[in-house]
This record gives sequence, structure tokens and C-alpha cells, in this order.
Amino acid sequence: MNLKKVLILAANPHNTDRLRLDEEVREIQTALEAFSTDSKFEITMRWAVRVDDLHEVLLKSSPQIVHFSGHGGGEQGLVLENGSGKLQMVSTKALATLFSILQNTIQCVCLNACYSEIQAEAIHQSIDCVVGMNQPIGDKAAIKFAQGFYRAIAANRSFEEAYKLGCNAIDLQNNPDVSVPVLKYRHRLTAAPEPAIAPDPPAALPNSTPTPSMPSYHQNRSVSVNGSVTGSAIITGNDNTTSVQFQPAALPQPQTVDMVSVLEALQPILMQLDTPDSRKIVNAVDDAKEELKKSQPDKDEVGEALNRAMTYAQKANGFAEAIDKLRPHVEKAAAWLGGNWYKLLTLVHLGF
Repeated sequence: MNLKKVLILAANPHNTDRLRLDEEVREIQTALEAFSTDSKFEITMRWAVRVDDLHEVLLKSSPQIVHFSGHGGGEQGLVLENGSGKLQMVSTKALATLFSILQNTIQCVCLNACYSEIQAEAIHQSIDCVVGMNQPIGDKAAIKFAQGFYRAIAANRSFEEAYKLGCNAIDLQNNPDVSVPVLKYRHRLTAAPEPAIAPDPPAALPNSTPTPSMPSYHQNRSVSVNGSVTGSAIITGNDNTTSVQFQPAALPQPQTVDMVSVLEALQPILMQLDTPDSRKIVNAVDDAKEELKKSQPDKDEVGEALNRAMTYAQKANGFAEAIDKLRPHVEKAAAWLGGNWYKLLTLVHLGF
């Protein structure tokens, strides 16, 4: 019986909002121990984790799964503690480098902190499975996600299913944060990922596109350092309004679409855009291609990856000029994907 090692890192510096990290850790332990007759787990916990602790605890525990619980600062990084127990930021670049060095032993990283999708995307360059949060996430939702995620891991289900069950645990509580967790995942080509059993046919992934924040009456897991670190949007135009004219889409029959060819045609157009997110776009398209290699690809997996690529592209300089080139390929993609993925048409100003 393989021993699965889980490392839990928790940080809640004195000068940040109080979080219920003890409850989250307790739920993770309970979830993993509930299936102890079928699986064995070695759990290592480090409370009030300091930046200087990272190398030591990662090297000593050699975990397959790393779980971080605490505050996130968006572009500023994740929040750990200094020697005085106060806030110290760790940059996205430094975290990505750390995990790239240790990628041979770590299979999954879960960042249960607000706005941690930025770090998740960077870490995903070397780690196959990473979970992050695309918006603020409240304590209750964060705890429920961890509970559902680790129950599935304990039951020897795949990381994909664990993510979906984590989201479902939030949804079952009618909590509006259900779409906040996002999964960055790719299948290993050289070895099967842990857990090793094949997943059941996957359910639709929750839409990873950020949705408007809901009113909240509890602490969330974001932190502001020297001003806003959560980003902002400015609407320009006369009287602060904008107008976009949508054209009707002409969708082909789904069975006539070669989705692999569609992605091959889209990728060079997207890569011509002037954006610092070029690497993220490539990774998203590659994720879609990997899914299409399966005998029965999950259309929602392909749609989620393509939506991610197009969302990054939409922020790029020159995207408006590229819309005409993108439209025929997005029409084909939307036709093949069907269902909820007709929303891709709106990204290139098409209606259906």
C-alpha cells in the first residue's frame, strides 16, 4: 500500500484578518482519516509558516500533495510570516521556481487563498495539478472545498474528481463562491498520476470565468499591501458607457468540425498578440489538445481550456484587430462544443 504524504502549510500573520485555519485543517485530517482502512496518509502540518521554513519542511516531508491555507495578495504573491509573526509576501516567481525544483516528487498543489489563480498558473508550468482561487473566497467556502477535495483524495479518486467534489461541496451549501476555485491540470504522458484509478465520466467543470462578487458577511482570504492588490477595471467612453455591436454567428454542423484543426488554426493567431500572458495562452491551448487525444474527450474540459486561452487573449494589445481572424475558428469551436460554450462567441462579438 503506497503511503501518500500531504503537507499542510498555514499562515495567518498577526497583522492580517483572522481566518478559521484550525477548522480547515481539522476537516482535512478528518476527511483523510475517514478512509484509513483503504488508504494510508502521512500528514505533516506547519502552523504560522515562515518564508524561511519552506525549504526545510518541503525537503524533510517530500510530499506528493502540498496544501496552503491563508491569505493571498493577487499580483503581490502569497502571504507567509516573518520572524516576528507579521506579514511577509512571497512572490509568484519565487514560488514557481521553488516548485519547479521539486517537481519530481510533488503531484498536486492546492492554494486555498484569495486571488491565488495567478500563483497556480505559474506553478502549473512544472506541477501537473494545481488549484487556485480566481476571486476572494470566504472562510466557509474555503473550508467546504478542502473538505470535499480531501474526502475524494482519501477515497482514491482522481485529482480532477477531487476538484469537482470540492466545488460541489460549496454548491451544496448554496454558497455563491462555487465558481471561485479553478483547476490547472494536465495528464502525465510518462506515468499515471496519483491516485491511479481512472475517474468516472467527469461532470461539467464549474465555469472558471470570474463572476461578480456577492455580498459577504465573513472574512475572505485576500490581503491588500500598500494599496490594492486585487486589480481594478475602468470603463471608458461617453458617460462611462461602451457599446459593442454583435454579429449573428453562422455555426456549422458539429459533426463537420475537426476540433484539432480548429486549435491549430487558432494558436498562431493568438500567439501574434502582444501580451505578457503568451505562455498562459500556449498552456491553455495545449491542455485542450491533450484532452482531444483521448478516445472520448470531455468537451467541457476542452471548452474550459479554450475559454481560458481566449480570456487571456482578450486582455492583449491588438485583440480587437484580431477578432475578424478569430471569428470563423471560434464559430467552429462553439458548434463542436455546444451547450454552455456558445458563450465563447461573445468574446469575438458574435451572437447566437
